[in-house]
Amino acid sequence: MPETMTLRRPTSARLARIVPVVVALFLLAPSGVAGKSFSAWGSAVAETGVNTAAAEGCPIESPDGLSLYIASNRAGGTGSPDPNDIWVFHRESIDGPWGPAENLGMPVNSTFADFCPTPLHGDALLFVSTRPGGCGAGDIYLGRNNPIHGWSIQHLGCDATGSGPNFPGGEFGPSLVETAEGTVLFFSSDGYDVGGDQDIYMSRQLPDGSFAPATAVPELNTPEHDFMPNVRKDGLEIVLNSNRPGGFGGQDIYTAWRASTSEPWSTPFNLGGLVNTAGNETRSSLSWDGLRLHFGRDGEIYVSTRSR
Repeated sequence: MPETMTLRRPTSARLARIVPVVVALFLLAPSGVAGKSFSAWGSAVAETGVNTAAAEGCPIESPDGLSLYIASNRAGGTGSPDPNDIWVFHRESIDGPWGPAENLGMPVNSTFADFCPTPLHGDALLFVSTRPGGCGAGDIYLGRNNPIHGWSIQHLGCDATGSGPNFPGGEFGPSLVETAEGTVLFFSSDGYDVGGDQDIYMSRQLPDGSFAPATAVPELNTPEHDFMPNVRKDGLEIVLNSNRPGGFGGQDIYTAWRASTSEPWSTPFNLGGLVNTAGNETRSSLSWDGLRLHFGRDGEIYVSTRSR
């Protein structure tokens, strides 16, 4: 099942009509990305101990690399009307096996779709939910886990009221990065064109901790679907998925870089045939050390690795 179907968003019917591209363009990644030297990404493999017969997507590691958060409609979640929940796996070391899946439970999960988790330092979690009370099709929330009182959930506010980054359309893939220019939230949305093309946006965190209304990131966007961004810890590399022309078919993973966080991003380039296929590669995410790339492909979780 394509991940865009897994998430069961109001935009999924439109996303499912993506026309496969017949021209396969293999672009090799440069060995140096924004001042750091990495090898090219290796062949992607299915993540061991994570996938089931259900549909999984939205994978992302915790900052320490010892937890993996995903979205899944597997049994044991909060149930109808939408079974998509956020789950987490833990391991004892970076090279160790993942333990059993744990449902985060309420109030992070709800009976509506909850997905695109993004773990942060300080036992906090950004995620997207279609629960009632938001600005539209699905909004970004911030959860904080207090060891005594449990989870508290905060809606990030609406663009229409000037109180935050959420649009009437659906948001995907929140990614928070601290830069010399301040803390910035990247994400994608169809904005006010509900059901239209997804674009990449950014929102700056204000001194009071809230987030400003978002602005588009033009160098990353095309007339096609460009969505689910994830930014490396240092803010110099970004991955996203797009069905722009020149790919392998469906949604492909692209990357862009910049020399400093005050500069615009380079033109995104396709990660090539060791990562992308004729299927749908979606919601890619970089580990904090930049050496692992997790992503969804047609309802399963995959990982690719590289070295310094």
